[in-house]
Amino acid sequence: MRLAILMSDNREPYRQYSHPQPWFGRGPEALLQGFSQLPELEVHVVTCTQQPMISSPKKLADNIWFHSLHVPKLGWMRTLYQGCVRATRKKLREIQPDLVHGQGAERECALGAVFSGCPNVVTIHGNMAELARLFRSRIGSFHWLAARLENFALARTVGVFCNSAYTESLVRPRAKKTWPVPNALRREFFETPLAVLTAPRPVILLSVGSITERKRPLELLAAAQKLQSRNLKFELVFIGKLDSSEAYAAEFLKRIQSPAAQGWAQHRAEMSTHELIRHFDSAAGLIHFPSEEAFGLVVAEALARNLKFFGSVAGGVVDIARGVEGAELFGLQDWAALEAAVTRWLLSGGSRPVNAAAVMGERYHPRIIARRHLEIYREVLGRKLNR
Repeated sequence: MRLAILMSDNREPYRQYSHPQPWFGRGPEALLQGFSQLPELEVHVVTCTQQPMISSPKKLADNIWFHSLHVPKLGWMRTLYQGCVRATRKKLREIQPDLVHGQGAERECALGAVFSGCPNVVTIHGNMAELARLFRSRIGSFHWLAARLENFALARTVGVFCNSAYTESLVRPRAKKTWPVPNALRREFFETPLAVLTAPRPVILLSVGSITERKRPLELLAAAQKLQSRNLKFELVFIGKLDSSEAYAAEFLKRIQSPAAQGWAQHRAEMSTHELIRHFDSAAGLIHFPSEEAFGLVVAEALARNLKFFGSVAGGVVDIARGVEGAELFGLQDWAALEAAVTRWLLSGGSRPVNAAAVMGERYHPRIIARRHLEIYREVLGRKLNR
């Protein structure tokens, strides 16, 4: 089977056009790792960028080709991605895929799939219409437009891959068909040997995610301050992208200064996969308490390293935590219950689970998720041939 998969090359949003290698979101990257183990699948990754890349590889794996398309700025959001759509369609006529898969409705990928002229499916990574509603995006803003383009694409694709029951509940009324398919975890989380703790260490709690209103790091910092006032000993480390030009992030930087000086809180920038795994393995637990979450990949990543987990009942986090040792969930606004649970855990010694990693491997290994994709592709093409 020949598959064209439309993705966002992160060199574009990060404006790193001179970087020699493309890189992708964590879920799509893990999916490609799974596809590389399926020799019966010929994969063509197609991306669009506003500037020509200095260099790009022709292949990402033995069975995965890479195509970077230069689309000038006029062809992006200001024209509803019509330049990207046309460039993608032209390349697909050369590739002649059996199926086109658009990865995400945040930017151009879903539209490229539905206008491809080929049988197509779309994966939802972030629920743009729901985010626009929750945060009351102003008319004409990026998120307001993205929500409407998402609605347009979902109504026109053959079917939608939904990464959680929450996402499926939002997508089902707008799509012809949905399939529940979780995001894969990158294979490094399974192949890197789990750390063996041989001596007592300070209790480190991680909060991994961008410093934004939706992830609620300010509220978490306030809750941690209450625990510190009770003489509970732990260190809270925030890891994630921070844009100091945004008001929420600027306020976070201001408020973390005192805890950082006292030595119980710090912020670290985004880091490589291996660095992140090293931080997971040196920590005891993860707190992830967003107000909205399509999937919650960081939760599965942390559990794959046998971290204790405290979280909110937001979106896909519920699916990930279900039936997993050491996972505790609380209401979206129940900060008191979160504080009480963390207190109990700290007083009992701050232990880590033993079997969480095994469960994550059974559910989210890239090979397993890639196989599920292939089953659905065959289902879609079978329907087309049987018409």
